[in-house]
Amino acid sequence: MIFMPFQILGLWLRGLVALALIGLAAYLLREWHQRATTVYEPLPAAVAAGEPQTDPVLQKPGGAGPRSEVVVRRARAVPLSEWRPGWDVPTAMLAGGLLLAGLAAGGGSLAWPLLRRRGDDEPSADRGGVVERIRRPDGSELQVEMYGPAEAPPLVVVHGWGSDATEWYYLKKQLGGRFRLITWDLPGLGLSKGPDNNDYSVEKMARDLEAVIERTAIGPVVMLGHSIGGMICLTYCRLFHETLAAKVSGMILVHTTPTNPVRTTQYSGLYTALQKPVVEPLLYLTIGLAPLVWLMNWLSYLNGSLQRSTAKSSFAGNETRGQVDFVARFMLKAWPAVLARGMFGMLRYDASATLQTIEIPTLVVSGDRDTTTLPEASEWMRRDIPNARLVALAPARHMGLIERNDQFSDLVAEFVNMHTPKVGSTSAGRSL
Repeated sequence: MIFMPFQILGLWLRGLVALALIGLAAYLLREWHQRATTVYEPLPAAVAAGEPQTDPVLQKPGGAGPRSEVVVRRARAVPLSEWRPGWDVPTAMLAGGLLLAGLAAGGGSLAWPLLRRRGDDEPSADRGGVVERIRRPDGSELQVEMYGPAEAPPLVVVHGWGSDATEWYYLKKQLGGRFRLITWDLPGLGLSKGPDNNDYSVEKMARDLEAVIERTAIGPVVMLGHSIGGMICLTYCRLFHETLAAKVSGMILVHTTPTNPVRTTQYSGLYTALQKPVVEPLLYLTIGLAPLVWLMNWLSYLNGSLQRSTAKSSFAGNETRGQVDFVARFMLKAWPAVLARGMFGMLRYDASATLQTIEIPTLVVSGDRDTTTLPEASEWMRRDIPNARLVALAPARHMGLIERNDQFSDLVAEFVNMHTPKVGSTSAGRSL
């Protein structure tokens, strides 16, 4: 799942529901066991009014006067093997407890795919290519992987927050033989080590992008950014404006925004109002309770709520079961404290003043049904970047590059061919 700051609300909601599910299952099974192994026997007795009772008692008034008839119920333990199911409360507790426990332990993750079709080409997290590690002054180490002929037009791609370079499964398969495709894991995600100073600002990652381009590319590159990757590309344009045209021949911005993403999402008014009193405290809590949040994420995956949330927020209805599971599993791999720190970085991001200064050709790709970054954000970038063109994937949401992967790859290939120098010959074909 690709994360934006406001989605921390859903993370905690799913997690707390998952914990409640486990707690309710445990309570029902405990109550069933107690009732199944305990028998209460009524023992009638004439007891003087006011006499102390030595057994567990259920008192029933038996009449007026100085003496009353009472019914004493004494608990007696019995072996569990003597219990038999029936149309009663203990049986209902057992059934409910087992059902909830099964759901929490993985029943949801097994059941939900039945509602999705199976695809002919399901994505996987396989890695390959030529690997290089780049050490940064802040202690972070970036995992860089390169695919395709070294002399082919270079395309540097930046994935969304919470995922890693395996996000580009389809792009590697469909374009890896035609271009020099350079992928890398953002710091703290995938196989990249995070910075020692916990700096996960968008500016820091834009400087990391500069290091990747300097180390791996021959000649001007096309840079492509998805979600936070687009924010990193726009911040790169601001930080390295004077050398931008010499190093970058074109830019592709995919499902992204020019400002704090809280302001360009569905229900932005509500989320903006909640940013200070709710969203930011939850981010701090996520950092402090990262192991608990990690456990909640796993429970959400096992009960299927994470997959359902991913399908609703990231896809438009044409996704396969493998695509949803592939994206949902990013949540299990990313450490919660890293996710939260990166979300803080997005809250402080604003590239709106940079847009009019960008002179390189730019392709803006939106999803017509994207609720995470609304199509209006893409229209804003198209309007303010002087040499920009907008294309909408349809139907598509925030993971349109996966759901509409063929259309997306064709758009990327066309743009790269138009805006990179022809250096040598490239080999066609589709291979990882």
